[in-house]
Amino acid sequence: MSSSLVTVAYIAAIMLFIMSLGGLSHPETARRGNFYGMLGMAIAVLATVFGPSVTPAGIAWIIGAMVVGGGIGLYAARTVQMTQMPELVALMHSLVGLAACAVGFASYIDPASSAQFTSVEKTIHHVEVYIGILIGAVTFSGSIIAFLKLSGKIGGKPLLLPARHWLNLVALLVVIGVGAQFLGAKTIDAGMMPLLIMTVIALLFGIHMVMAIGGADMPVVVSMLNSYSGWAAAATGFMLSNDLLIVVGALVGSSGAILSYIMCQAMNRNFISVIAGGFGSGGGAPAAGGAAAEPQGEVSAVSAQETAELLREAKSVIIVPGYGMAVAQAQHTVYEITKTLREKNINIRFGIHPVAGRMPGHMNVLLAEAKVPYDIVLEMDEINDDFPDTDVVMVIGANDIVNPAAQEDPTSPIAGMPVLEVWKAKTSIVMKRSMASGYAGVDNPLFYKDNNRMLFGDAKKMLDEVLTALRA
Repeated sequence: MSSSLVTVAYIAAIMLFIMSLGGLSHPETARRGNFYGMLGMAIAVLATVFGPSVTPAGIAWIIGAMVVGGGIGLYAARTVQMTQMPELVALMHSLVGLAACAVGFASYIDPASSAQFTSVEKTIHHVEVYIGILIGAVTFSGSIIAFLKLSGKIGGKPLLLPARHWLNLVALLVVIGVGAQFLGAKTIDAGMMPLLIMTVIALLFGIHMVMAIGGADMPVVVSMLNSYSGWAAAATGFMLSNDLLIVVGALVGSSGAILSYIMCQAMNRNFISVIAGGFGSGGGAPAAGGAAAEPQGEVSAVSAQETAELLREAKSVIIVPGYGMAVAQAQHTVYEITKTLREKNINIRFGIHPVAGRMPGHMNVLLAEAKVPYDIVLEMDEINDDFPDTDVVMVIGANDIVNPAAQEDPTSPIAGMPVLEVWKAKTSIVMKRSMASGYAGVDNPLFYKDNNRMLFGDAKKMLDEVLTALRA
């Protein structure tokens, strides 16, 4: 394939990637957006493999690697549960960072790569290598820690080292210092040690950065690492002089940054405070401190049969799903309940908080998998004003995103965070296994309000009982 034809293929792939991002902006067009993305990637890979930069001897190695990698990806896609999607996404981000590091080292030690540059071009290339490995290493180690946190292999409580900000500053100064040594190295061997030192520091920084971030900020972390992986890919594109990688990396990096900003707004946080860490204990017992941590009264328990009666008598119902629904894998039962209520001409809708679950769009993905109609799944801003006119709100495994302390208690750790105002409905029903606090470790006064009922137990089991009672 000639260079001009490769360029045309790359332009077509870039257009398809942009169309893919546009399609992914809405649930109804997401399937089409995914198709555009897959088609664009197929064109890009074929154009690269059969382009002038790959020798015939290298094609066999590339095809072998694609078969192995594609097989692993196909196996993961078929076996990973929907509840494991957040940690899978984090793991995929780590692979992008690892690839950037591998390409950076390979590009640096390749004699043919250095021989083609003039003195100035060589310096620029080494800057690209240094920055690419730096971003890739931070992305790799940070994503591994995010994966371990999201999968529950390590706790969500932030690890706040003494003088951690000073440690970060010292690490930055060392990275700058060894970077100067790296750029001034006369030979590859002389530059390898500064490069390795920077890589180790970047790996440690990625671990330290994500370990210091509390469990409640994990949705922001996922989108932030998504942005990092995009910039790592762009840096790889500069190292390889590949325009397609540069553009695609910039698209992913910028869209991830915008998503991180949206997530921060949804939590009334700024990006710097998220990186500084400290918010969210990983759940468990109610957190101490603040009025929200004190019991507001006694809770009123309700049975599945009574819940079904309340739903049957309602004219309007809103369901607010949370991570508890994902853990119980109750989305299909939720769809059956929705279908049954709609057959009874009851107006039923879903209210989705931007940070519900463990990654952006987590609840939307689960509901789409269960075939819940897109038009009744509404974002927080679209549905918050409707709660006062709603007869019954069912909260399934959500906690912090429906916590009135965000508005009522200025001393609460989540004060000012936009939340779904479910307590304004005539009746709210909260489904939980216990009275434990949510991922942010903050107690919820909603549980003690006069118009709230608590349906304790496994969400799947309780919803099955509600569905049976509704159909009786």
